[in-house]
Amino acid sequence: MSGPVRLLLCDDHAVVRAGLRALMASAEGIEVVGEAGSGEEALALAARLRPDVVLMDLQLGDGMDGVTAIRQLTVGQSPPRVLVLTMFDTDADITRAIEAGATGYLLKAERPEELFAAVHSAARGRTALSAPVADRLLARMRSPHPVLSAREREILGQLARGLGNREIARALFISEATVKTHLGRIYGKLGVETRAGAVAVAKERRLLG
Repeated sequence: MSGPVRLLLCDDHAVVRAGLRALMASAEGIEVVGEAGSGEEALALAARLRPDVVLMDLQLGDGMDGVTAIRQLTVGQSPPRVLVLTMFDTDADITRAIEAGATGYLLKAERPEELFAAVHSAARGRTALSAPVADRLLARMRSPHPVLSAREREILGQLARGLGNREIARALFISEATVKTHLGRIYGKLGVETRAGAVAVAKERRLLG
């Protein structure tokens, strides 16, 4: 493409946006054309400024979340490429962002040179993934059926019966904190964020005994 990559920043933290703007100003062939503090603002600015790439955080405070913004940004005629830049690398976040239309998924711990290269790749329509994200996606593709431990299956079974954390802890003679830890692992393995989601996926994949 001729000329610099036109980049729009979207992050709900002004300090982060300022840091990114300063960082990107040092990159060759990248021009920051605007910055948004919310998903709604990103949509409005993208329509007006026609950026090539939108650098998008997933957690955007109280308004529209990053995934919804990605879904809306990537429709229509000549939409911008959306590159996720976030601290979160759970299977659920990665899957939702890519299914919504993100061209790439980067972590905020990335080195500046990697970030610059990813912006250029995204502008050319090529996928850009942080190494840990690529590893997680490959692992998930190789093992699409999550392997749950015996204890995790027990807790999932109690969830399906509608029990709360305290009741599960009492039934299995473990602490509530242990139940929460197991639930976090179960959510991660199933790629969900809620109890209802975990039960739905477990039924769909016949993980309940």
